[in-house]
Amino acid sequence: MEQTGHHESSDAAATFGRRKVASRACVADGKPHIRDFLLEALEDLDFICSECEHAGSIAGLLADNPPDLFIIGLSGGGIAANAMLETLHRLRYTGNVLIFGADGSPMTLALLRVGEELGLGMLPLLSTPFNDRELRLRTAAIRQNDLPPNPPVDVAEALHAGWLDLWYQPKIDLRSLSLCGAEALVRLRHPTWGIVPPACFLPDPNDPSFGKLSEFVIARAANDWRYFRDAYGPVELAINLPVAFLRDPASLDTLMKNIPRHPAFEGLIVEINATEMVRDVQAAKAIARRLQLLNIAVSLDDVGEEWPLLMNMAEFPFAEIKIDRQFVNGCADDRLKQWNCRRILELADGFGVRTIAEGVETRADFVMTRELGFEQIQGFFFAKPMEARKFARRILGRHIELPK
Repeated sequence: MEQTGHHESSDAAATFGRRKVASRACVADGKPHIRDFLLEALEDLDFICSECEHAGSIAGLLADNPPDLFIIGLSGGGIAANAMLETLHRLRYTGNVLIFGADGSPMTLALLRVGEELGLGMLPLLSTPFNDRELRLRTAAIRQNDLPPNPPVDVAEALHAGWLDLWYQPKIDLRSLSLCGAEALVRLRHPTWGIVPPACFLPDPNDPSFGKLSEFVIARAANDWRYFRDAYGPVELAINLPVAFLRDPASLDTLMKNIPRHPAFEGLIVEINATEMVRDVQAAKAIARRLQLLNIAVSLDDVGEEWPLLMNMAEFPFAEIKIDRQFVNGCADDRLKQWNCRRILELADGFGVRTIAEGVETRADFVMTRELGFEQIQGFFFAKPMEARKFARRILGRHIELPK
């Protein structure tokens, strides 16, 4: 995307409008599994990451988009780590350096002293083993503030450049505390600005780009389902599509072309926004009935203040109701939210459809949603959305455990 205007300070050079430039980090260690572990933890903190194995790779990394943070592991020993510090000094690296290793060991103490003598921006040691909180504290001063992009990222540009991806958040059965599916959520990883929130790139549902975006979501979800099946077994997936896209008869062809032809595939869930549905109830019903013929169930997503309008529906061809976080988050201590949840649950029970509580972030809300009678929950209390391979490894590859 073309950028215009003159920058008058180093702070201004870091942004275009109010668009943030994401912090960059490089992990340097001789063992791939250690690099992978740290890279994953740093990406969770919204760093744009790179890696290198030895000192000889550092020059190339610093030549183009030098990292704000250089993390040095000690699996290669003190000599290899010392060579990295000397290389950073020789190349006049001005960012921060973080060493992770055993607290109090002669080697780590020596390396910290060498870095300080060389004039590098040494951070306090990240002692091993470490947790997410410790890494977050060490890197707090480096991470950029969350500034929404302004102007928004062009989704057509993002599609062309391959910046889009699907991340997955698990849906948990409240009775058995087992995984019962996952919702696919579109994410954009910009090479300069890092993770961009959907609100900053999703076009209007009637925008022609939304059709291309919807096609991308369908195709990527189908491919990810095949990956999940091969790695850990099939999982029920839900995707979000706008009513405007589903009105187009060509959308059925897109769905039919991409739906997996496999005995283990038990169907797909398409989530449509409840606000869109109430704007044109008849069109939404027709879409739901049509998709049933393709073994696709339709879910009403983000059901909030418009829920009383559902009471007048004699026919309800939707498979589930997802109650918006405005009624779920904080419901443990809010009787009005509890009242709204109960009324929606009674409505869903009358229609014979399942219910999902969105936005469960605390143990208290988890306990309350179970007491209220929800069938499934979804929210940060169990897991944030994550990339497909991370979702497979962290969620599909393990038993669900109640967070402490």
